[in-house]
Amino acid sequence: MAGCEAAYRIASSGIEVDLWEMRPEKTTPVHQTSNLAELVCSNSLKSELENTAQGLLKKEMKTFGSLLLWCADKARVPAGSALAVDRNVFAELVTAKITSHPNIRINRQEVTSIPKDEISIIATGPLTSEALSRQIALLGGEDNLYFFDAIAPSVTEESIDKTKAFKASRYGKGTDDYYNCPLSKAEYQEFYDNLIDADIKEGHSIDKNLFFSGCMPIEIMARRGKDTLCYGPMRPVGLTGPDGDDLAYAVLQLRQEDQAGQIYGLVGFQTRLRWGEQDRILRLIPALKNAEFVRYGAMHRNTYINSPNILKPTLQFKGNERVFFAGQITGVEGYMESAATGIVTGINVVNLVKGREPVILSANTMLGALIDFITHSNAKNFQPVNANFGLLPPLNQRIRNKVQRYEAYTERALAELNKYSELFMELL
Repeated sequence: MAGCEAAYRIASSGIEVDLWEMRPEKTTPVHQTSNLAELVCSNSLKSELENTAQGLLKKEMKTFGSLLLWCADKARVPAGSALAVDRNVFAELVTAKITSHPNIRINRQEVTSIPKDEISIIATGPLTSEALSRQIALLGGEDNLYFFDAIAPSVTEESIDKTKAFKASRYGKGTDDYYNCPLSKAEYQEFYDNLIDADIKEGHSIDKNLFFSGCMPIEIMARRGKDTLCYGPMRPVGLTGPDGDDLAYAVLQLRQEDQAGQIYGLVGFQTRLRWGEQDRILRLIPALKNAEFVRYGAMHRNTYINSPNILKPTLQFKGNERVFFAGQITGVEGYMESAATGIVTGINVVNLVKGREPVILSANTMLGALIDFITHSNAKNFQPVNANFGLLPPLNQRIRNKVQRYEAYTERALAELNKYSELFMELL
């Protein structure tokens, strides 16, 4: 994600780029194609509402000329107020834009060493190969930090029992694009009991308790308390049944994943259950009794560096300013957050080549606040972070109303963004 944004930005400035991608020569446990920007977790790029942190980040990215958001718009599928995409169409569009650019040359080969004398961007994502991880650890002078991430299962639309599910979006935001699968208290209890006793693919003993909270496996959440899921991915609030009645004890939402509307993903249901257990336990949800699974959940290891110790706020490596980092490996969490750091890295590589000063975006912008967080946090307790309004500096005037406060954050950020108008770029 970040590498594609950076490469496209640099190449569009008239500079030749070598882009290295090890697939298909060497693949990962979760990638299924050789396409660039393949989404291996959710197909959702989160909210498009402007007065949300995710919506503000997208607005800033579009202003800077984001390649991935342009492709996402072409590959979108219905998802209420969120931007979700057909993952295959999206990756094919990104790949086509990158491969057709005259200033980009793609090398399908694993990188096992980091050039010291060339301008390089390390944007290897959450699944950095072991060989390159070792080189990054040597470069930074310390071991990499890491956490586990999890993928949610997907089912066919025709296998959903429509008599036990209905379409709606939470709180009526956007259109009714989600299938909602309610459970009574007794149904939830049976599901919960089976879930906490399920057979799980365990990681190594040193890997316990290292899950990023935004991708916590459902079985780990469930073990924190019987109703934890009811306050998380299975919360019933904001949803009303087709007859206007409040819903039952718990609700699972399904989100469309392809443009044809044939595949739906289980929202927030990342898991490391063994596949046979997934098949058995998820069918305890009434609407999924006869579900046909097209993808089971899986676990993979995500690698990220200790950015406060290693990176400058320009995303340059402190030990060698010709080496940049971008994407999830820097400690930002999420598709758009990763892609956004690629844009900034691309801008600063262009500045370095052309003898200009690198850009440090204002922390009043969402993108600037993200980079400020990952490069200035306490290195001893550094953890990955999503875009959120809590990263932004306080407003000059306290606003108690949350909606109005978020509007004020957004207005301030967009006004601040205008200071960088010379960096704005139209994709086409």
